[in-house]
Amino acid sequence: MKTNTNYLLLSTFIGGIIFNLIFWSERLAINLLIYSLFVVTVTFFNKEVIKSTKFKWYALGHLAAAILVVINNSNLSLASYYISLLLFVGFSHYQRIRSVWVAIMATTLQVFAIPATMFKRLSELEIGNFKIRPVLRPLKYIIFPIIIVFIFIGIYSGANKIFEKYAAELGDHIANVLAQFFGFLFNDLSLERFIHFCMGLALTGGLLITFYEHVFEKIEASLSDDLLRKKNKNRLKSIWSEITHAFIGRVISKKMALKTEYVIAIISFVGLNFLLLLLNGIDIWWLWLGKGKNFAETNYSAELHDGTNALIFSIVLAMAIIVYFFRGNLNFYSKSKTLKTLAVIWMIQNCVLVISVLIRDAHYIEVYGLTYKRIGVIVFALLCIIGLTTVYVKVAKHKTFFYLLRVNGNIWYILLLASATINWDVTIVKYNLTHKGLIAFDADYLLSLSDKTLQVIHQNREELNMSASSYGSLVPKGEILVSSTDEQLQKRLDQRIAFFKERYEKVSWLSWNLQDWNTAKYFGIKK
Repeated sequence: MKTNTNYLLLSTFIGGIIFNLIFWSERLAINLLIYSLFVVTVTFFNKEVIKSTKFKWYALGHLAAAILVVINNSNLSLASYYISLLLFVGFSHYQRIRSVWVAIMATTLQVFAIPATMFKRLSELEIGNFKIRPVLRPLKYIIFPIIIVFIFIGIYSGANKIFEKYAAELGDHIANVLAQFFGFLFNDLSLERFIHFCMGLALTGGLLITFYEHVFEKIEASLSDDLLRKKNKNRLKSIWSEITHAFIGRVISKKMALKTEYVIAIISFVGLNFLLLLLNGIDIWWLWLGKGKNFAETNYSAELHDGTNALIFSIVLAMAIIVYFFRGNLNFYSKSKTLKTLAVIWMIQNCVLVISVLIRDAHYIEVYGLTYKRIGVIVFALLCIIGLTTVYVKVAKHKTFFYLLRVNGNIWYILLLASATINWDVTIVKYNLTHKGLIAFDADYLLSLSDKTLQVIHQNREELNMSASSYGSLVPKGEILVSSTDEQLQKRLDQRIAFFKERYEKVSWLSWNLQDWNTAKYFGIKK
């Protein structure tokens, strides 16, 4: 154990140095892959971590996310990188965890608990015959009071302006002393860079060193995928049950009779199925079949923005209602077959509702072009279909809410990695430029996207010029987009290219990524 502690502490120190060297004044690119390779390698040789199949899959998933950052270098790829890092660390150090949500919480706790964990590990450190525990023992009487004092300095500074002024002056004086001290010891080391090193040290320690309290593993150990029939027992009333009883009586209280709950569920699902049948009938007639009105006169913006958010919310609420009624013994009720049939019909109708959302979004894209929000609607609709499918499995197979969280979490993670493989910025630009004569072309939006689109836009810079003929015939009257003038658009493009050249020449090979390299190669930028 002590040998492994020495290994982890040495790795943490090396990781802090690597963090400082590869991230200081650099963009997030290939340096993230380097850092991930270091974290995965150290974790692999950590004797406390079991090299299970789960460890290998999440290690591969994280390294794939790091490679996607180098290839696409998009915000989505960065998001998938951070999430995959949290999952890799969580599932590596706490392999009894089964849910991605719990793994993320476990990693977050581990990172924030690094001061306590480091103090414990340092007390186990041995250098030859020298033990560091006696040296650290007096510090525990000093560190905690200092932390408390600084917390209350922040609180009192917010409450009193004069106190805040004196506290700020004291902080500036301490910072100047530290800057002079480090400047005297290391001419090339600034206080800011030392703080950056400390941040890297803390983060690396949080990722490499297991928090000694396996809190979330203990909590999740009591959770199961399968529902079990529970016998009623006399339980103490909680505050919530008392409030519920006071305002609503026994209608939805915890002591509601199973038969009463069954009747309420039947009435609810009959009413909800009838309402949704009316709504779906209207959508199929007006939207799917295009009857009753001319689509050229449709206000797609109002229909999508006003309707889609409400529909997606209703679908999520529908899943919540089903989960509520099928949370316990109602699954095993002798007459529950009718209720389950009504619930399945409602789920099918909700899937029809999702299709209506997709048709609305498709019409909107056909008229106004492709944007991130419209792609997001497609993604949310897909997630709703997946959610409804897993809810059906829950009802049919008597699964728990924990099962829904576990399965959907894994599916969403896979979808996140899959979506990060697509260069969405370039896809949006190419689609809108190709369909310029058919859509309400928004050149300002295209110029607001990332630098990876500069090559495509520059190749089609004449297409940025706006004129009355630029708007497609499908665009409804009164919804013509207001755009910059042709001169302003061309000037903005030139400024974007100049800013990219300046930025690209400032950073080193540590900020290398495929998209920037391709753009620099196109514009003939050499370092």
